[in-house]
Amino acid sequence: MKHDNDEKSNVASLGLWIYLMTDLVLFASLFATFIVLRQNTAGGPGGAEIFNMPYVLIETFALLFSSLMCGLALVTARFKRRTAMLTYLLLTILFGAIFLGMELAEFALMASEGHSWSESAFLSGYFTLVGTHGLHIAVGLLWASILFVRLLRRPLERNGLRKLGLFAIFWHFLEIVWIFIFSIVYLVGGTL
Repeated sequence: MKHDNDEKSNVASLGLWIYLMTDLVLFASLFATFIVLRQNTAGGPGGAEIFNMPYVLIETFALLFSSLMCGLALVTARFKRRTAMLTYLLLTILFGAIFLGMELAEFALMASEGHSWSESAFLSGYFTLVGTHGLHIAVGLLWASILFVRLLRRPLERNGLRKLGLFAIFWHFLEIVWIFIFSIVYLVGGTL
């Protein structure tokens, strides 16, 4: 029986890593597209004119804090501190939701100001890259919420710890992607 569980665990881990590698290719393609299109504003505004850098910095801190809470959830779970683990996982979800809400508000504000994805190739690349990351965050929040309910209802056992670990890998991957988005899109793209 233990052998079957180890085999399932290995298959699940391998599956996640294969998925993340395909996601890496997807995001690399979107980054390359954005970099090629970032100067193509069709006479409209570039990133320097439309990005609100203090707002994006707060948004970034929300995601980084969410990622920190995710790491603490995993560490406390390994030490069998169930209440702390649930608290940290809930904070992961809360700050991830704050990040996603801020991103959606940023998109809505830009669109209300007439800066939609169809205004220029630059904005098309921007909305596609950042929106794809946001979609991944939404999926991660759904995954974390289901995981939270499962861990709340059941005692913390090896299978639950494994599932939390797989989620943490995914969540930290999204944090790393965001750091690249923040650096390439907002810092570099926002100064041109």
